Amino acid sequence: MATAFRDWPWPIQALFFLGLAVVLIAAGFYIPGLPVSTVRTELEAAQQEEKPLAADVASLRVYKQRRAELQSEMDALSKQLATLQTIVPEEKKVDEFILMIQSAAAGSGVTIRRLKALPVAPKQFYFEVPFEVDCDGPYFAVLDFFSKLGRLSRIINVGDLKLSSVATKSSTYRLAPGASVSGVMTVTTFFSKAADAPPPAAAAAPAKR
Repeated sequence: MATAFRDWPWPIQALFFLGLAVVLIAAGFYIPGLPVSTVRTELEAAQQEEKPLAADVASLRVYKQRRAELQSEMDALSKQLATLQTIVPEEKKVDEFILMIQSAAAGSGVTIRRLKALPVAPKQFYFEVPFEVDCDGPYFAVLDFFSKLGRLSRIINVGDLKLSSVATKSSTYRLAPGASVSGVMTVTTFFSKAADAPPPAAAAAPAKR
């Protein structure tokens, strides 16, 4: 004789309802057309789309780290460029250069008698700005003047140096006490080639006869 369901012991009824819930949930996941199955399919599709996106994010994370390194390198290069522009400025800045020479001479006890600007010499990537300098003073003061020129912020070359004793050379200037030598030299500084500066003129070819 069949027993009514409500007459079953409660543990068996509980197991029955639990099993029925499992079957319904499984059916919802795997039977096409049901809401749970649709959501499950969309979830799987989203997970499949997430994989390549996650790979892209991982690759972009590397570029993010690299960006910090590149920014640091750019900052270092900017500082180097600023230093180079101080050493070899873009413009001649003749007034500033003359003041630098005068200051170096005054700090060494040397008197500059004449400073003559010579023609600018264009090169491939820069310009040379030479000056003819006539100075006098004590011997060791003149040596200190050369040392100070070498420590200036701009690149300076000293050439065509001619030193002579003031005792063997007549001078129209009143010499400072202790002055023993006078010198004539070419002091050359540089500035970078401007973007709109004309290129150095090429030597003209000899005319054919």
